[in-house]
Amino acid sequence: MKNDDIFLNQNKKSITQGNSFLNKGGKGKEIWVYIILGIWALINLFPVYWMFTFSLKSNEEIFGNNVAGLPKEWLWSNYEKAMGVGHIGKYFLNSTIIAIVTIAIVMLFSLMATFTLTRFIWKGRKRMNAFFMLGLTIPIHAAIVPIYVTLSKLHLLNSYLSLIIPYAAFSLAMGILICTGFMQELPMDLDEAACIDGCGVWGIFFRIIVPLMKPAVATVSIYTFLQCWNELMFANVFISDSAHKTLPVGVQALSGQYTTDWGPIGAALVLATFPTLIFYVFFSKKIQDSFIAGAIKG
Repeated sequence: MKNDDIFLNQNKKSITQGNSFLNKGGKGKEIWVYIILGIWALINLFPVYWMFTFSLKSNEEIFGNNVAGLPKEWLWSNYEKAMGVGHIGKYFLNSTIIAIVTIAIVMLFSLMATFTLTRFIWKGRKRMNAFFMLGLTIPIHAAIVPIYVTLSKLHLLNSYLSLIIPYAAFSLAMGILICTGFMQELPMDLDEAACIDGCGVWGIFFRIIVPLMKPAVATVSIYTFLQCWNELMFANVFISDSAHKTLPVGVQALSGQYTTDWGPIGAALVLATFPTLIFYVFFSKKIQDSFIAGAIKG
């Protein structure tokens, strides 16, 4: 019996030592993972830091020995020049109006089209869905000439609609594609239960379907926002008056032919880029939920 007890104690000690070794090894691996992730985060955040400090420097510092360091003199006047001389405030407002209206149009028509394609049975719905998906195969700038001619004949050039209509049209196919993947997974029992309770078609759509589509709405909103906010070619061709120009065109106009003051350009880039980051921060949770939901459904 004593020999058995000694043997059991030795086994317990060896198991305890093995567990402690594994725990130490696991903690060591976790430390290295955190270190690598921290370095990766710094690498990704450095462009944001560099752009912000770039916007507060003079040309001498930007092209001198202080390229990546903090500004020796914090030139907040660069933002005043960008807002005043460069009219970035006006262009920022124009981009905001165009983006908000485009997102609203894309979301409304994407959800309604998807609702019709997935919840109703009618002849030709598959062909109609394939017709919508053709929009994904057409490069946005390949249609610039016919769109320009059409807008010119409709007297819509140099207006918000000259950008809102093309942006919404080219974002609609992706919006329908994303919404279709989610709406197909919603059980038809919800529609039947709502119908029994007295809901009509519009009641089912707005009270049942739309609230369940929040992850898809967030995903489509960010996609559409990026398409509108960063687009330059349409904004440069369809808009010639300063009253309706957008941020990318305004930033481009800050660059002079012979001499360029890069500080205000950096300030304009900060004003153009940071709203995109803030927009993503507020909607990132919905984006992650949409990816998780898509993985579970797949």
